[in-house]
Amino acid sequence: MYKENYLTTGQLAKRTGITVRTLRYYDQIGLLIPEDHHAGSIRSYNMKDLEKLQQIQTLKYLGLSLQEIKDILDAESLSIGEIRHSLQAQLDVLQRKITHTEHVVHAIRDAMQMSVDRSDWNHLANVIQTLQSKQDWGEQYRTASRLQTRIHLYDKFSTNPQGWHNWVFEQLEVHPGAHILELGGGDGTFWVRNAERIPSSWRITLTDISSGMVEEARCRLGSKNSQFKLLSIDAQQIPFHDEHFDVVIANNMLYHVPDIPKAIHEIHRVLKRGGIICTSTMSTQHLQEIEHLAVSFDPDLHVLDQAIKRFNLGNGGVLLSSCFSDLRLLRYDDRLLVDEAEPLIEYMISTPMNAKERLVGAAIDKFRNHVNRLLQQNGALEMTKENGIFLGRK
Repeated sequence: MYKENYLTTGQLAKRTGITVRTLRYYDQIGLLIPEDHHAGSIRSYNMKDLEKLQQIQTLKYLGLSLQEIKDILDAESLSIGEIRHSLQAQLDVLQRKITHTEHVVHAIRDAMQMSVDRSDWNHLANVIQTLQSKQDWGEQYRTASRLQTRIHLYDKFSTNPQGWHNWVFEQLEVHPGAHILELGGGDGTFWVRNAERIPSSWRITLTDISSGMVEEARCRLGSKNSQFKLLSIDAQQIPFHDEHFDVVIANNMLYHVPDIPKAIHEIHRVLKRGGIICTSTMSTQHLQEIEHLAVSFDPDLHVLDQAIKRFNLGNGGVLLSSCFSDLRLLRYDDRLLVDEAEPLIEYMISTPMNAKERLVGAAIDKFRNHVNRLLQQNGALEMTKENGIFLGRK
């Protein structure tokens, strides 16, 4: 009699439509080894194995090789019960691929309409150019997964129930019919989370330096798309004429811009007289407990991006004061109370520092034990969250 909530290789094949041969091959190459696996015994697949199999098949559908998929899965640690943010990352990348495919289809249709004139090379060149712009879907997935991991930690353990994006929206002093520019808008999360509150009279230009992020925002905004203009631009060279916008929003992005003063001058240039700037950032103490936790385990382990030192709640006002008056700093009252090890570890690995290289193999198991011991002693780990916005006028 087989254990409840487990499937044999044959049962899993019948349930999913994947052949027994394929499942055995995945097992053989170490891509999907059942958790309840013993040498020479019948394989027993559980729900976590099914979640992993689903992830494998989605990444395979995106066009990734089995080795690429194995590298991605080896670098991830999917928590039991936290499949949702993995699915969201997969959905994000699939939507980007759909958008890319639609662009290819559009280029081919244009070429078909122009195919009568065989002396015009442009239509075929456009098809080739569109195909050449094919994304690295493996890297796109990694980026989406890291983003979802960070969002997941904030959503699950933040103590302020209002939510950061809703709070920022409520601080905006925007009149009906306003023309709004967002710089570094990423995947459009700010607008997605405030979708029901956006006045229909607003005209919104959402931009990001990453064309992949712009396409993701286009997909996520859905029915709201007609209200938005979406562009890939550099905040240091904003391609709009002087005094074009009523409001410019720059959420948690100025510290990444190579030339911050140049970006601030560009924002000033495109704002109308009396226009509003809203730029958010963090303090240098933001989530410092995570860094302390990392260093207490390994002095060479680092998690937090030091770019925050370039534009933060401490020095942002000075940098903005050269162009804007009436500057006000508004702080968002929040903190994290983390009582689970896995989401915290996943967050640390998702950052651009060296945690993903150092927390591997035996090291991540030791670190997990280290975090769990601290949780047993303290019940929860309290993390400082110091976010805020600067509001100013031209």
